[in-house]
Amino acid sequence: MSPAPIFPLAVTSEMLFIDLPYLERVRRIHELGFQVEMWDWTTKDLDAVAAIGATWSTMTGYIHGDLYDRGGGQELVRTARLAVEAAKRLACPRLVVHGAELDGSRNGLPFRPQAVTTGRMWLDAYRTLEQLADLGEANGVVFCLENLNLLVDHPGVPFGRAADAITLVETLDRPGVRLMLDLYHAQIGEGNLVELIHRAGALIGEVQVADVPGRREPGTGEINWAAIARALEDIGYGGVVGLESSASGDDVAACEAFRAAFSR
Repeated sequence: MSPAPIFPLAVTSEMLFIDLPYLERVRRIHELGFQVEMWDWTTKDLDAVAAIGATWSTMTGYIHGDLYDRGGGQELVRTARLAVEAAKRLACPRLVVHGAELDGSRNGLPFRPQAVTTGRMWLDAYRTLEQLADLGEANGVVFCLENLNLLVDHPGVPFGRAADAITLVETLDRPGVRLMLDLYHAQIGEGNLVELIHRAGALIGEVQVADVPGRREPGTGEINWAAIARALEDIGYGGVVGLESSASGDDVAACEAFRAAFSR
């Protein structure tokens, strides 16, 4: 018998079971008892995806655009409206956004990397997030601003540090915008994860995990997952924990290691 998870658990469909066609991948994750996360919904047959009957946790909340300038913000909000309509087709409650548009073909690098985050960028980001909050609250979805590490995977993305994402979400203080707290990225960029969880508290819309180094399942690296689970319980977190990792070996074994890390 599988252990009982402490939190609802989700698995990212672009990182595990990638040898399977996409619909079979979603079906496999669903059959294993997990919710499903999706990155690029624009390339998927959403009607066929919906017919599987999986529970969806998150999907990307925009197609193009950036938080940090007015033109990029306008494009982000325009394409976020399209993401909201896509999310409704899957009953997906959370939509993920980043400080800058990422080019998937270049391993998640920003199209327009920024060496410095200026005061003007902070103001433009705040104003764009205000519009996303309006959009989310009017449509019953939550936009989640994800922190990204700038040292290994995403150099040049403004507001990539968890501390910066927390500042924006906390200052805005709207239910339509929350934090996607990615502990893989935070461990690389900032560390001190238990204190970070306590700092983020009720701002968290969802938590994503992968071990460090290697971005593989819990138990393959340096993070103390028992301490992470206790910290989330300590703050009263009851939301989804999502596995956004590749597998060190067998995909099913990776999923079960993830389940065990967040089970009693």
